[in-house]
Amino acid sequence: MIIERNLAAFVVYSEDPLLRALEKISANKARIIFCVSEHGMLEGALTDGDFRRWIADRGAVDLDVRSLEVANQNPTSAHVTTPQEDLQALFQPQIDHLPLVDDRGRVVAVAINRSGELRIGPLTVGPGSRALLIAEIGINHNGSVPLAKRLVDEAAAAGADCVKFQLRDMASLYRRSGDQVSAQEDLGPQYTLDLLSRFSLDAEQLFEVFDHCAKSGIVALCTPWDLASVEALHRYGVPAMKIASADLTNHPLLTAAAATGIPLIMSTGMSTEAEIQESVRLLRGTGTAFALLHCNSTYPAPFKDVNLTYLDRLAEIGQCPVGYSGHERGFHVPLAAIARGAKIIEKHFTLDREMEGNDHKVSLLPEEFAEMVRRIRELEEALGSPEPRVVSTGEMMNRINLAKSLVAARRIELGEVIADDAVSVKSPGRGLQPNALPRLLGRRALRSFDSGDFFYATDLGDQASRGGKYKFGRPWGLPVRYHDFRPLLAESNPDFLEFHLSYKDLEVDLASVFDDKLDLSFAVHSPELFSGDHLMNLASDDVDVRTRSIADLQNVIDLTRSMRKWFPKADDPVIIANLGGFTKNAHVPPNHRAAMYERVAEDLARLDVDGVRLCPQTLPPFPWLFGGQLFHNLFMDAEDTADFARNTGWRLCLDISHTKLASTFTGRSFSEAIDMLAPYTDHLHIVDATGVDGEGVQIGEGEVDFAHLAQQLAKHAPAASFIPEIWQGHVNDGEGFWLALQRLEQWF
Repeated sequence: MIIERNLAAFVVYSEDPLLRALEKISANKARIIFCVSEHGMLEGALTDGDFRRWIADRGAVDLDVRSLEVANQNPTSAHVTTPQEDLQALFQPQIDHLPLVDDRGRVVAVAINRSGELRIGPLTVGPGSRALLIAEIGINHNGSVPLAKRLVDEAAAAGADCVKFQLRDMASLYRRSGDQVSAQEDLGPQYTLDLLSRFSLDAEQLFEVFDHCAKSGIVALCTPWDLASVEALHRYGVPAMKIASADLTNHPLLTAAAATGIPLIMSTGMSTEAEIQESVRLLRGTGTAFALLHCNSTYPAPFKDVNLTYLDRLAEIGQCPVGYSGHERGFHVPLAAIARGAKIIEKHFTLDREMEGNDHKVSLLPEEFAEMVRRIRELEEALGSPEPRVVSTGEMMNRINLAKSLVAARRIELGEVIADDAVSVKSPGRGLQPNALPRLLGRRALRSFDSGDFFYATDLGDQASRGGKYKFGRPWGLPVRYHDFRPLLAESNPDFLEFHLSYKDLEVDLASVFDDKLDLSFAVHSPELFSGDHLMNLASDDVDVRTRSIADLQNVIDLTRSMRKWFPKADDPVIIANLGGFTKNAHVPPNHRAAMYERVAEDLARLDVDGVRLCPQTLPPFPWLFGGQLFHNLFMDAEDTADFARNTGWRLCLDISHTKLASTFTGRSFSEAIDMLAPYTDHLHIVDATGVDGEGVQIGEGEVDFAHLAQQLAKHAPAASFIPEIWQGHVNDGEGFWLALQRLEQWF
């Protein structure tokens, strides 16, 4: 069971329109919303079933009607002090969200019948969530509040989600009190009691540290070692309590902690399976949300005793989230625990392993904890999901480069039956895969083929791909190569052509490409890769790389000027360039970007751009460069990209796919990013996107809201030209471009 006290997602005012309630039902994915008065009194419950029954009785639906009119005005509820075992009995197949009210009938919490996850402050632990990473400070503050606060700040900087401390009431915890308490114990307890007596912080001191945690943006957890500490932590309002392995069999403590309604994380070190099962039965009876941590309580733990395989059994016993609390050396074992399904990782944390105290010796230093966090997050990405396998963007690029296609082995005439001798298998993999051969043979050709032409998916259909005449409220063009612009131009009516160049194209005699003047304009997309595997990078800290990049880009500019003789309508043609700022293994810290932008601005100032408009292109966070993933740092975040354009005067090529991916990655609203960038935009690449690296997606098949985008661009960049930058849109005589243009006409 989850007791959710953040009510924003679960309540609407009774007077709010029904549409508002339906939006919240959709957003919270709980299929229910509670209607409250202006003073927060519970007045009704509205489910999607209530809505369906309501509209079934009406011919016309008015979504402005009061939410309460549609709601069940006699909902099941419970008092907030109701024992959790009694709350559990109120859940029914049709009731899995229960409003909890105070003495005045105000909704103060929602009980959720869900044992597979728990909420810890703003964090969710359960299926589909990232692992909760806890920096166990314990008593590694050595009794110093300032050191405790410094540990908190270092843990937050290292990427920990939570820090955990320990609270003891020494007088009530140990069997003897007074000055002789440690002298009368065995050597082990005597050592431990001596440390605790000197290094423990009392409740008020810890609460000061907890307040500091809130300011530092990290969640504070704590282990209560006695009933008085449970009460103190409950009174403060910690979002979760950690039960130490030593207290797994302390049923009075478990019962008291569960009675608070606060989620519990329970370590299972030093216990038998029978003892674990017994404590799990106790917690289930209370209805509290809990997680179990596999643990070996030796310091440091030998690798042979860790037994991560037991995580699987622990999940069976608890039917709850499981994790790993590690005391072994290093952090590679937690990575293996993540791979086995751990959703919580707890590791001790210190600033100096040589400090006094047993826990320091098995603790990670801040840089080690930060490295563990990075590797865990990478591993979580790599683990993926059990959904059916799809081909990634990078794989698709390599598939084209490395795989094989069905191609015409000889001339095939329109209407001819395609025979076995007319088809061969050749690289690259741009067309139909070879396994489509049985479906291709025996069909009548929908078009004529020259030897070596690719077969495409439309060749298995009933109609060949064709372009058309398109009309937009701004100049539009087609992305082309030297070898394919004429057939694409013959199929449509663009205002301009955007030539995407390879470095080999820079060596081509233009007279062999253009034999007459063309009645339209043009743009040029500069190569990123140049001879010798040189990637353009004006932001590099290597002077030789920057010098080479300036020279290569100047060659592109000079070539563009020389192309103007074949395009009389061209007026200062646009050159789109990816100016660099990439790294190979990770993104640079944000505070490193300013110096990189300064280098770019310095290098751009060295170029002769007379007669052209050089436009830096907005870039994705994870670019696919020739089948492999890199990391972009510049022209990726909307804010610093807009600052660069505003401060330097360089106009942008706004790539919609790239900017959508970057917005998802940075957590920025895509709409906000467009508002920032569009005023500095001269040229657009319009294309859809998915996730953080799915670029070049067909219009309407990704995550971009094109209706809203069109309104923003009409306001901020009404004269900017555009192309449909669909990945592989040129194949099959421009099939991808034609579909994109058809779809874009309704908005642009």
